[in-house]
Amino acid sequence: MNYVKATLLAALIGLMPTASTAAPGDGVLKTKDPEFFKTEEARRVGDQLLIWQRNTGGWPKNIDMVTPLNDEQRAQVIADKQVTDDSTIDNGATTMQMTYLARLWQATKDEKYREAFNNGVRYLLSGQYPNGGWPQFWPTMRNYQVHITFNDDAMVNTLIVLREILKDREPFANLTDKALDKDIEKAFNKGIECILNTQIKHGDTLTVWCQQHDHETLLPAKARAYELPSYCSMESVPIVRFLMDLPNPDERIRKAIHGAMAWFDKHKITGYRLVRIGKKGEPGADTRLVPDEKAGPLWARFYDLENCQPYVCDRDGIPRKSLQEIGPERRNGYSWYNNRPEQLFEKYEKWKNKWEKSKK
Repeated sequence: MNYVKATLLAALIGLMPTASTAAPGDGVLKTKDPEFFKTEEARRVGDQLLIWQRNTGGWPKNIDMVTPLNDEQRAQVIADKQVTDDSTIDNGATTMQMTYLARLWQATKDEKYREAFNNGVRYLLSGQYPNGGWPQFWPTMRNYQVHITFNDDAMVNTLIVLREILKDREPFANLTDKALDKDIEKAFNKGIECILNTQIKHGDTLTVWCQQHDHETLLPAKARAYELPSYCSMESVPIVRFLMDLPNPDERIRKAIHGAMAWFDKHKITGYRLVRIGKKGEPGADTRLVPDEKAGPLWARFYDLENCQPYVCDRDGIPRKSLQEIGPERRNGYSWYNNRPEQLFEKYEKWKNKWEKSKK
């Protein structure tokens, strides 16, 4: 069954949410309570994750994998295990299921969970390009899924899981052998190299990243119609945080961090507050930028590559300056402005004090 048919079937039988990227049951998959993983319910959920795991080793996204399946649903999920076009790292998929199984193995030491986890690791390693980047979906891809994907923190989430495995931190301690760890370390280092190589330069000045980059040229690339090649503030934040967490950063990593932080500081928007009126999808709902001298800084999600000016975009793919210039569906259905970079500045000051002084 192809991905479109599987998606429609899942929606019809109530397994896939239609209006949110967070699936029912994701809260259970993200739980860290060690007592829960000693329960029969934890094992039931784990066993169901094994059914949802594709033969690729990965998992699809935005599906409720926790609610018990009836016989018909179970048979369909098992029949779809050979599907190759819906395994993904988008929206936390695969890494979320792997983390749950890691916690379950720590509590039960049942080898079937360890084996499934290791198959997930091999899936992650199999998707990495020679240049160190990861696409959104694989092994079968469509359209922009082939691009190196920072959108929704996909590549950073993957690298963080690989890092925690290498550090043998809970819940990943003792799950992999030395041979697999060697492959993980190689992939991790290549991933860092890819991040440094995709950082956008304005002349000789290092800036930030796009949501996705071409998997061959490494240049900023287009995804959906309203996601144009651009400087992207939102997805660049976890990249910078990841780089700041690296031990003993070399000069190139330090320059990458300094460049990104200078860009964040230069391109913050002050004197405006983002206001959401009503509930999304209901009559009268709206999203606006309103003047407010006391408001904290905001950043546009996208800045154009030519003049580094903030823009918004509708499904026609035409960038515009104001939220009121695009239709209500995209105006209210996408995060055009955010304050995510603000959380980095305190961390950046501590990081500078630690590493720049030590290097001097």
